[in-house]
Amino acid sequence: MPGPMRGQQNVQKAKDVKGTVAKLIKNYMLQYKVALIVVFIFAIGSTIFTIVGPKILGNATTEVFNGLVNKISGGSGIDFGKIGRILLTLLGLYIVSSIFSFIQGFTMTEVAQKLTYKLRNDLALKINKLPMKYFDKKTHGEVLSIITNDIDTLGMNLNQSITQIITTICTIVGILIMMLSISWQMTLISIIILPVSIGIIKIIVSKSQKYFRKQQNYLGHVNGQVEEIYGGLNIVKVFNGEEKAQKYFKEANEQLYSSGWKSQFLSGLMHPLMNFLGNIAYVAVAVVGGYFAIQGTITVGNIQSFIQYNRQFVQPIGQVAQISGMLQSMVAAAERIFKFLEEEEEVVTAKGQIDTKKLNGNVTFKNVEFGYNKDKTIINNFNAKVKEGQKIAIVGPTGAGKTTMVKLLMRFYDVNSGEILVDGHNVKDFERGELRRMFGMVLQDTWLFAGTVKENIKYGNEEASDNEVIKAAKAAHVHHFIKTLPHGYDSELNEESSNVSAGQKQLLTIARVILANPKVLILDEATSSIDTKTEIQIQAAMDNLMKGRTSFIIAHRLSTIKNADLILVMNHGDIVEQGTHEKLLAKKGFYSDLYNSQFDVEEE
Repeated sequence: MPGPMRGQQNVQKAKDVKGTVAKLIKNYMLQYKVALIVVFIFAIGSTIFTIVGPKILGNATTEVFNGLVNKISGGSGIDFGKIGRILLTLLGLYIVSSIFSFIQGFTMTEVAQKLTYKLRNDLALKINKLPMKYFDKKTHGEVLSIITNDIDTLGMNLNQSITQIITTICTIVGILIMMLSISWQMTLISIIILPVSIGIIKIIVSKSQKYFRKQQNYLGHVNGQVEEIYGGLNIVKVFNGEEKAQKYFKEANEQLYSSGWKSQFLSGLMHPLMNFLGNIAYVAVAVVGGYFAIQGTITVGNIQSFIQYNRQFVQPIGQVAQISGMLQSMVAAAERIFKFLEEEEEVVTAKGQIDTKKLNGNVTFKNVEFGYNKDKTIINNFNAKVKEGQKIAIVGPTGAGKTTMVKLLMRFYDVNSGEILVDGHNVKDFERGELRRMFGMVLQDTWLFAGTVKENIKYGNEEASDNEVIKAAKAAHVHHFIKTLPHGYDSELNEESSNVSAGQKQLLTIARVILANPKVLILDEATSSIDTKTEIQIQAAMDNLMKGRTSFIIAHRLSTIKNADLILVMNHGDIVEQGTHEKLLAKKGFYSDLYNSQFDVEEE
């Protein structure tokens, strides 16, 4: 899997925006239709009460103006009681509007959080169904970006955009009705801005959409590079790769900066343009309103109300720019999420329940052929019969196909042709989970989960008692080390634990396999990180553990597999020799040359 160079991939082509929105609505949002109806009703109610406010306030202004004119003419003056009642009515409307707004905001937040919760669950379930070949093509950072950044972007923008879309539409329609009730001539001036604004928005959105998509895509590349570089920081420093890593990151970061800058600039450009057009309309309305007031065809209060409505009419049009930016970002994130959810899953070929408890561990490879790419076969017509309880060593030079055979046995990958049988049952007939319960694996690359020592050892057997955990630890010669930890078996560990050496991590993973008590063992350079003294102890423990169990040992150090029942010698995907250590040496063939060359190197 390539590392930092992944940042140089070509940008994905445009996706079907309408299709993505349709999937989001059909597969997720319709599940919360009742709550969305509540949001819709209360958003409309809140908007209506807010819209009516300026008209009522205009009535108060008219009352004050008429009172002043009346006072100048020798009348009774301003009716403060009537003005007070108008203002109390206005206050009541604003309070009700705030309550409605709170209810719809609370409900929409709940919908958005439930939707993102479900999406995260779906993504987590999907990960477990994806074939290993998918992760060979993707960095961890790219997958994490979908589960974190894209989900957060979708949830946050969905929460804001749905409410704003409803209130914006209601505001535009409501204000338009209120303005028409005051003056159709001034309303005509105000709405002239609409086609101009829509045209500008359409042009900008069409150009900014591709940059939003690039931004989301490059964000995944940058995250992938950061995860890989800092995950292997020791290797980067050992090989003086800092400058190279910085170069790759800088290139990917510049691409992210470029797409992010362009998308945000174009999106932000709409708001000042809308304000400029709104100010032009505002000046025109003020001039025409003043003329009508002189003519006596409109009241002062209505002019004030209309000017407020005009301002409010421009604001939602400007909000369309903001909403369009959120929607673009949301759709770009949703596209990546749905693409991940629609990835091809592992093929289910199980024919029925097979009781693995009754199986013994006989394994047969029959005419097996396999290649990670179908046009490049690396395992060619592989045949082997392994009897229960046998200890089988698989040896050969790097790239011979040793680890690949084990991956096929556990169905991390399926064979291109031929079959692998366990006690006469094709591995494809098993449920993958049931099949893998038969196996215990210790890899060259160890892995500890965040949690206690006890939890790590019990990972393959959650029902094990504390005594069984201790027994397994003693068998793996790690009990003494565990007792030296501050809290013993309850000490917290993680993959970066500074108080745990590579060898001790290996011992803990071996204890995990011992406790799982599998019928078939797979040891892939299981003692590679352990010193010579500890290796002797582990080898003795492994010999006891492997008694009565079928064991596959992948080894580069041939001195560790002398007592294997059968040694399969692989080269270029084929078994070129097989037999015991003594017989293979006596043949003086490929194995003998391999063994002697390694012995000579060790002697040197």
